[in-house]
Amino acid sequence: MIPVPPPPGNLHQTRTFPSARARVFLAEMTDLWIAVLTGKPGAAAQAFFPLPAYTQVKAIGNPAADWRTRLFAEFRLDVGAAHRLVGHSATLVRVIVPSAQAAWIYPGACENAVGYWHVAGARMLYQQHGRLRSIGIASLISWRGRWYVVHFGGVDRTGSGGLVDAPAAGPGVPGPPGGC
Repeated sequence: MIPVPPPPGNLHQTRTFPSARARVFLAEMTDLWIAVLTGKPGAAAQAFFPLPAYTQVKAIGNPAADWRTRLFAEFRLDVGAAHRLVGHSATLVRVIVPSAQAAWIYPGACENAVGYWHVAGARMLYQQHGRLRSIGIASLISWRGRWYVVHFGGVDRTGSGGLVDAPAAGPGVPGPPGGC
């Protein structure tokens, strides 16, 4: 794992646009990849949208419980599903974030009290057995100028298991734009 500074979740949001080239983002994505390879979602906890920030963002009853029982619980399942697909022996090549498709989500939309940047369909490209493959990151949102995973395998759920977002031979296709 690469040391990642703790998220500034207790501070108020800013409109600073996150960089997918920032050192901290690359460290978060490395930790997410380690979580996929090991099947241990805790390795990527710093890459996941922080609970203190989520409690500020969401205009719902008990956002902390929603974060624990829905968001992070789904993240754990999705890391497990990605691990079952990828296994232990693959090398992360790079992460593509379609930053040009990012949109500011205003307060009042999507049950939010606070705005944030959102981008859908980032891609984790990896090498396995001499072949380039990829999986998606369904949704990244920002907090104070940093991207965080908020939905790894998928936003919409039809069952109780984990999801892998758009696995592909080759780089896949980033996007599409939209979502919350």
